[in-house]
Amino acid sequence: MVSKRYYYVVILRILLIVITLGCFFFASFYYRNISILAIFALLSIVEVAGLVDYLNRINEKLENFFIAHLSGEMTTSFSKSGRNDEFEGLYSYFIRINTKLEKARVENEVRNNYFKTLVDHAAVGLISFTEDGNVGFFNDAAKKIFRVQIVRNLEKLNQFREGMSHFLVQLEPHNMELMNIIINGELIQLATRKVTFTAEGNTVHLVSLQNIKSELEQKEVESWQKLIRVLTHEIMNSITPITSLASSLTRLFQNKDSKEVKKIEEVTSQTLEKTVKGLNIIAGRGEGLVQFVQNYRDVTRLPKPQFHGVSVKDLLLVVQGLFEEQLATSNIRMEVVCHPSLFIQADGMLLQQVLINLVKNAIEAFGEKPDPLIRLSAQTLADHTVIEIMDNGNGIPLVAMENIFVPFFTTKEKGSGIGLSLSRQIIRMHGGSLDVQSIPGSHTIFTIKI
Repeated sequence: MVSKRYYYVVILRILLIVITLGCFFFASFYYRNISILAIFALLSIVEVAGLVDYLNRINEKLENFFIAHLSGEMTTSFSKSGRNDEFEGLYSYFIRINTKLEKARVENEVRNNYFKTLVDHAAVGLISFTEDGNVGFFNDAAKKIFRVQIVRNLEKLNQFREGMSHFLVQLEPHNMELMNIIINGELIQLATRKVTFTAEGNTVHLVSLQNIKSELEQKEVESWQKLIRVLTHEIMNSITPITSLASSLTRLFQNKDSKEVKKIEEVTSQTLEKTVKGLNIIAGRGEGLVQFVQNYRDVTRLPKPQFHGVSVKDLLLVVQGLFEEQLATSNIRMEVVCHPSLFIQADGMLLQQVLINLVKNAIEAFGEKPDPLIRLSAQTLADHTVIEIMDNGNGIPLVAMENIFVPFFTTKEKGSGIGLSLSRQIIRMHGGSLDVQSIPGSHTIFTIKI
């Protein structure tokens, strides 16, 4: 980097100093002439001063470069003292360093401006701040929400809601929280979410704020309509088998041809037993339905499960009894495979509601398929009780498989699309899972694990 001239000049100056000092000592021993000694002493001082000045000028050139670099003035030019400047090679490196650093600086500015533009034009309000509440940036969407131009500390936001700065600092990362604020007398509903990261050794919080007031208003009417559809769906799912069972019981007391009521002596003990059994099923289902509707307050809240010991086989048999008439009319076989000793801790009425939904779907899945079969089976595997509802119907298309548990998704002309969604929610409240496997044209299996 340093030219040979630099070494030559330094070596030459040092040699001159050595020669001059040698002459000074030689004259002091042999001539002892004060004038000659003074000349050599003066020359030595001048030569040493010249060497020091030369080295200082070299250091000054290096210092100027680094000062320019630290101050960001990378366009500073470094003049050469001559054609054979001592730092001719070093200057070329300086120029290359200048070029690279300037290019990096420009690219960094472009990148920063790009991200700043993205942040400012984002539809979601964004605020970054440190642990002490000092705000790093406050994008245009956030300014629009709060109707302010400058926020240097979160404390300023407390005017919109008491303790808002504390709320934002204590907000759990990645969790969405809803927050209401009042701005100029207007209620604003915000969905907030925070991420935390480290930058230059400091903890930085980034909070997103989205005004969802208009979206909530637009969905309010639709939510009420969906709630009504949910209640109607559950009521109809229970009323239909009850009505069918009631009709079946009525026919037990009517003459087959005349439809007249049978005389008391024509009623057999077997008829009475079937009647009592059917009425018990109707009463149990009716009580469960009433309790379900009374506790069902909105589409996002189901009745809290009341856990108690439930015989799984009895549960499956009750469901079979509810659909007995409909199964007979449609010529569908139903099998129940479960050991009588299998018990689980669950809410029997809620599980019954799930099974009713799944069996009803299975019945509707056969179409014109020959020898239709529904099998309700249960067993214990490892630490889970597994209940399977299998049918050999037409199966579920792959496109529908991806969405069948999505609320209000349905492939049925008159379906509401909430039965399977509610069923999965009920099973999840039991700490379990509800999954499905289906091969189109072959079979479908819904699996409940509790």
